[in-house]
Amino acid sequence: MIPGITILPGDCLASMRTLPDGSVDAVVTDPPYGLSFMGQRWDYDVPSVEIWTECLRVLKPGAHLLAFAGTRTQHRMAARIEDAGFEIRDMIAWVYGSGFPKSHNLSGDWNGWGTALKPSLEPITVARKPLIGTVAENVMEHGTGALNIDGCRVPTDGETNPSISRRQGSINHLSTRGASEAQREGRMESRQSPEAYRAERAGEAFGRWPANLIHDGSDEVTAAFPPAPGQQGRARVDGSEQGNSVFGALKHVSRSNPDPRGDEGSAARFFYCAKASAEDRNEGCEHLPSRPSLKIDPTSAMARDGRRGSGHARNHHPTVKPTDLMRYLCRLVTPPGGLILDPFMGSGSTGKAAVLEGFRFTGCELDPDHVAIAEARIEAAWWSADMFARAADA
Repeated sequence: MIPGITILPGDCLASMRTLPDGSVDAVVTDPPYGLSFMGQRWDYDVPSVEIWTECLRVLKPGAHLLAFAGTRTQHRMAARIEDAGFEIRDMIAWVYGSGFPKSHNLSGDWNGWGTALKPSLEPITVARKPLIGTVAENVMEHGTGALNIDGCRVPTDGETNPSISRRQGSINHLSTRGASEAQREGRMESRQSPEAYRAERAGEAFGRWPANLIHDGSDEVTAAFPPAPGQQGRARVDGSEQGNSVFGALKHVSRSNPDPRGDEGSAARFFYCAKASAEDRNEGCEHLPSRPSLKIDPTSAMARDGRRGSGHARNHHPTVKPTDLMRYLCRLVTPPGGLILDPFMGSGSTGKAAVLEGFRFTGCELDPDHVAIAEARIEAAWWSADMFARAADA
């Protein structure tokens, strides 16, 4: 098919058992949530410990696993991942404005009462296979174990807050120890002091540190964030405010420039925005037949109520994630040129994202219709990325 891309039709457990031990750099997947979504039989439960154990086996030491979940079953998803031998490292919240409340609304004396909240968040479990040695030793040996912080920073869009690069650029990897290691490895000139190295690297850092919250940029979501004109209070140089009397005036403050923050707007700008385009879902599927966008179990309550979805689509998978979101997640946990595994490939959103980011990809999928959609989307992304690369090299 495509160099570096492998699609394994059939049961994911059987497919993964054909993969070598320690051959995968990251798992990024959107598995069943165990919510009986739209009456779908494949969504009767979250993946078993056995499946996550197989993911653990094929991953390199220190490699990360990112798995979406539903808010009602996140605890079960995370527990099974942990029971398989992973370390739970964090949870990323993906916040969106397109959710629709699936509530049974009461009438009569209880009019105005219902049974469910509007879904606006999906948790993403962040887990890691245990390291061998320290993080630094594991990364040097296997290329896995750390997160790509600089590659996933949140753009500042021209803001001039002078503290961003200084503050964030010195939090983690700009320590004296890091500089000494870089000097030993030949990445820093021997005559350069650790202080000079830290200053140089801090100057290269740009954007805000990636957070464990991602939003979709919709008006509904950004409206929920408060206005936030900077991350520090208005500074004064005359000592009349308590902050200055306690901590002293900031060095970059003067009487002519008492408020040097230079940034303003919604606090939503502090977090990565993964927008979905209208053409993203069906891109590359132009030659496939158009079908109802939701394949509903005829025995489900949704079918009995006559709710058949909203039109037709060539990519009729019911839970397609935005490519921008999946690119960000792939980039966060995968070393350059690494191999990403998705045991629940669906319509190929992870594979499409992996190709666009220059990663290799292996996907497993049980539904033959979804396999065809994934192949089409991934191939279109590969041609797009390949043509872009060739144009850049010309």
